[in-house]
Amino acid sequence: MIKSIFSRRSVERVVETPAVILDKTVNTSQQIHNAVTQSHVRRAKRYWQTLGPGLTTGAADDDPSGIATYSQTGAQYGFQLLWLATFTFPLMAVVQEMCARIGLVTGRGLAANIRKFFPPWVIYTCTILLLVANTLNIGADLGAMADATRLLVPKIDFIYLIFSFTAICVGLQIFTSYERYAKYLKFLALILVSYIFSALSINLDFSQLLKNTVLPSLSFSGNQAFLICAILGTTISPYLFFWQTSQEIEEEILQGKITLAMRRGTTPRAVKRMRVDVWSGMFVSNLVMYFIIAACAATLFPKGITNIQTASQAAEALRPLAGDGAYLLFTLGIIGTGMLAIPILAGSSAYAISEALQWRFGLNRKLNDAYSFYGVIIFSLLIGLGVNFIGIDPIKMLIYSAVTNGLIAPVILILIVTISSNKKIMGEWKNRVHTNILGYVTVAIMTIAGAATIASLVMR
Repeated sequence: MIKSIFSRRSVERVVETPAVILDKTVNTSQQIHNAVTQSHVRRAKRYWQTLGPGLTTGAADDDPSGIATYSQTGAQYGFQLLWLATFTFPLMAVVQEMCARIGLVTGRGLAANIRKFFPPWVIYTCTILLLVANTLNIGADLGAMADATRLLVPKIDFIYLIFSFTAICVGLQIFTSYERYAKYLKFLALILVSYIFSALSINLDFSQLLKNTVLPSLSFSGNQAFLICAILGTTISPYLFFWQTSQEIEEEILQGKITLAMRRGTTPRAVKRMRVDVWSGMFVSNLVMYFIIAACAATLFPKGITNIQTASQAAEALRPLAGDGAYLLFTLGIIGTGMLAIPILAGSSAYAISEALQWRFGLNRKLNDAYSFYGVIIFSLLIGLGVNFIGIDPIKMLIYSAVTNGLIAPVILILIVTISSNKKIMGEWKNRVHTNILGYVTVAIMTIAGAATIASLVMR
């Protein structure tokens, strides 16, 4: 009997073993899956935490002025100039990395470094030109945001909207702490995804996309030269140079490095983090540029709708061709990017002028501790608001502000390359040979584009 019991238990163990093994295998697989998922989530969180000034700077590059320029490009030339998104990415990223590195190593903003290492007239000229270009850009962006909002809610008055947007932008910069403000900018950058979704909702010819992505094509017309300069001006923009450098300083102050001595110098870890941030931000910026051109090329160009004056007109034109979804995403993108870019445009002017004139500055300071700095921000926004009421054609503000950036960028780029390649200033973090080459190539390209634009304007 005892033997029979033992035999039955042995059989039971043999019968139950596969089920137990299977159960254990399932549990182990689930545990591995959970561990892998948690690992991916942690990596995503670390990556998101790494992103900062580079992401917001890149996102600000796709402001309503840029959206209008890219929309015109696709509407007028189809996919022909799509390669510019690929071509400008490394140039833009290298320039912004140089700016960020200057801030990390010297502990000063770009304007402060130009004032220190070049004659005074150089920085004064740069800041005046920057202020003019930025103010025109602010005016164009405010008008574009108001027009875009009226597409969604036509009954709201244009004047009410433009004053409201101006007040919101001023309030955020003056009455919000830098830490909170930086988070606001970072999350607002996610609005750019709407342009990617908008383009993907259209039936795109991906074989044609691929061809025009890698094969440059030009028609050598005066109008195309003008538009290419506008693209370069709105992609490799001077205000981004000053903003990027100053934001690296703001981030260090936020970490407790409140004096120049504490901010001088950097570490390999900090540089690596900065590079991930900058290259990610510039990639997102150019990816959005790519899909805006593609969307308009696939819908507007085949129908002969080439007279696109503003970003809101592009959104309206897309609606019957691409559907309500694309129209809504495109319109919301105009409003969101404007809310992101306008404070950065005004802020970059304030940083440049304050550093040039040695005023107290910084979004980390309160209003009563940096009157002049915040005064420049308010002045820029009010003048930008005012240009919407003096009868300037929106397209002129949008395109000419971009072209102005394209004309003054080479001067500032030469200063950036000179500073970042100087071993006495940058030490071990000076430019490498390939960085210098790309820097000077960018200067040459911007100079040629600017000269071609002047020639096309003279010949008109």
